[in-house]
Amino acid sequence: MAFGPLVSPEWLLDHLGQREVVVVDCRFVLGSPGAGRRGWEEAHIPTAHFLDVDLDLSAPPGGGAGGRHPLPAGSDFAVAAARAGIGQGSTVVAYDEAGEGGAARLWWLLRHFGHESQAVLDGGLRGWRAMGGRLDDMPPRPWPLGAAFTPRAVAGDVAGAEELLGRLDDPSLVLMDARAPARFRGEVEPVDAVAGHIPGARNVPFSVVAPLGRFLSKESLHAALEPGPGQELVAYCGSGVTASELVLAAAVAGLEARLYPGSWSEWSSRGLPVARGE
Repeated sequence: MAFGPLVSPEWLLDHLGQREVVVVDCRFVLGSPGAGRRGWEEAHIPTAHFLDVDLDLSAPPGGGAGGRHPLPAGSDFAVAAARAGIGQGSTVVAYDEAGEGGAARLWWLLRHFGHESQAVLDGGLRGWRAMGGRLDDMPPRPWPLGAAFTPRAVAGDVAGAEELLGRLDDPSLVLMDARAPARFRGEVEPVDAVAGHIPGARNVPFSVVAPLGRFLSKESLHAALEPGPGQELVAYCGSGVTASELVLAAAVAGLEARLYPGSWSEWSSRGLPVARGE
């Protein structure tokens, strides 16, 4: 498998320990702050650094703007990246347990801020274990960064609430909701104050594109995302984390997709239109 946007456990095993290859553990458990770091401290892929979805890959939430996981400022993200050993010329491999969204979030942020070489470990830590990959609990050896990573946000890879509100009846927009079907339909809502989905969205649960963390084939992903001629793909979820899985799936399929970072947590908190059911 060539490098990016996915790499196989076998690829990582072959390249592990090379100075330019930076491995980052992005495990997290929704509603359980600190669980990812505790898991990393107990056992991780050798040489792996850790970045926290809540603290390193998001800005502090506030007042509904940006949702529960707002995008970090470029300067803050650069500090987190440097702490994880990521320099301008690094080849970054991100992983989580089995496709929960943390690794895709780091992949998306690196791409968003102009880094040139990043991928997600297909199958995550579960796939690494299944291959027989070893784990350890040792902190990674610090390497000199070389040229520091300088974030420069690219244009055109995000969508905002105002744009989506103005395009609810636009047939050229395909709005994909990455949440579980029951949350999409508004039958349950364990996190946000309002149940339902953005009108016109269709449900593409992130677990469907990457069962047990392993992404479907390019052809299967293309069929699952189903863009028509000239249609634009925009992904959202509860707070912009698992929606990154759909943006990654689109990249694997050779498609372009934008992220709505604020997602349902921002949309619902602002009292914007809500739909329920299919």
